[in-house]
Amino acid sequence: MIQKNNFSLKKIKKILLIKGYGIYKKQKRNTSKDPKNLFLVFCFSLLLITIFGFLPITAKFIKEDFKSSEVVENKSKKNFETVLSGKELELKPEEKDKITFKDLFYDIFDFEDLPENTVRLSAATLEQLFEETNYNLKEIRKKKIVKPISIDLLPKEIKLIENSKKKKELFIKIVLPLIIEENNRIILDRKRLFSILNKNNNSVSEKNWLKTKFKQYGVVNKDLTTLKIRMDIVPVSLAIAQAAKETGWGTSRFALEGNAIFGQWTWTGQGIEPLNKGKNQAHKILRFPILRASVKAYKNNLNTHKVYSAFREKRSKLRKRNRKIKGTDLTDTLDKYAQTGKEYTKILEQIIKQNDLSDFETVQLTNSVVKKELNL
Repeated sequence: MIQKNNFSLKKIKKILLIKGYGIYKKQKRNTSKDPKNLFLVFCFSLLLITIFGFLPITAKFIKEDFKSSEVVENKSKKNFETVLSGKELELKPEEKDKITFKDLFYDIFDFEDLPENTVRLSAATLEQLFEETNYNLKEIRKKKIVKPISIDLLPKEIKLIENSKKKKELFIKIVLPLIIEENNRIILDRKRLFSILNKNNNSVSEKNWLKTKFKQYGVVNKDLTTLKIRMDIVPVSLAIAQAAKETGWGTSRFALEGNAIFGQWTWTGQGIEPLNKGKNQAHKILRFPILRASVKAYKNNLNTHKVYSAFREKRSKLRKRNRKIKGTDLTDTLDKYAQTGKEYTKILEQIIKQNDLSDFETVQLTNSVVKKELNL
């Protein structure tokens, strides 16, 4: 047994050497000069530089590509009553996008590029065309189908037709397909809107489409509640009744000279000067290149202008109760459309009932006939 006092490293080393073992001092390795380590350090440094170099680009991509959730966030419960009452929502500074007149009527301005040599067909020619195509209002009331015949201009001779029934029928035949076609466009847009809202993620084209529609419907804060309420149809019977009232069944100067079948006023756009307006009135009647543009502008007007908020409110409530959108249910909301107020709404209701315009409420454009553009 080795005594503690005699125990030393020298003795142990001597014993091991006698038995043939060698003892050497461990050399410290200099890793700083190892080529393999230098290569690893270089690669790691290059990786870090690359990552930090791409960080700004990645951040921009995430901001742009994943912002869609902010666009399609539905705040309907919070804003529903406010919007229905016609009040403006409180906007954040970044939400106050400027909406221009051209944004509201962007699709209507497309008609300005139409050729100026559009031929105005006579009443006799139109009657012949309608007869050849079997365009009959009696059949339409019965079968609820109308051929998509598009007439660009009213015939000058319509004001010379003495038979009131024939004049009214000719006018209805001209405007009916135009009104239904525009409603169909709105319905397709409405379906696409709800399709987008039911998705978790939206494509770039869908986000751009939403942006366009927000502007078209004057929704400055990108609130989906407002867009859903505004993007809706105008009842066919109501549109025909208003066109009939505003133009005297197509005989007014504004309708024949400027295709203005809904009597919309303007202070900035091109218009026709009224002959009997007051000294303090600076408005004109908005002029359109073709009738279809007038129909589009009319529906945009009812769907965006603040004075028609009661119209949109009642229409939205009918939707919520799954009721059909009928003209007679909405006439009382348009007292702001004319200076005569409530008397105007009573006349509209009278026109609808006396001429059985409710028969056209559910009429659809037929898909079995190629659309005729009578622009000869």
